[in-house]
Amino acid sequence: MIPIGRNLKIKAARAERDMTQKALAEAVGVSRQTMNAIEQGDYNPTIRLCRAICKVLGKSLDELFGEEEEHEESKIQY
Repeated sequence: MIPIGRNLKIKAARAERDMTQKALAEAVGVSRQTMNAIEQGDYNPTIRLCRAICKVLGKSLDELFGEEEEHEESKIQY
């Protein structure tokens, strides 16, 4: 199983909108504990939940859930 990793992008987007975990959780219909688990990387949300989070925070899926740009291939020097 591949670890999900912490999602600091959601936390930063919440901060931009001055939202608490509880407020975001209520807006998307989950518990604060679920939202905390998503941010901590302990819960992998459904695509439907990801889209709801993006809509509330005014961000795209890539902005909040996209993979980091640096891949192993980019580290190879020719």
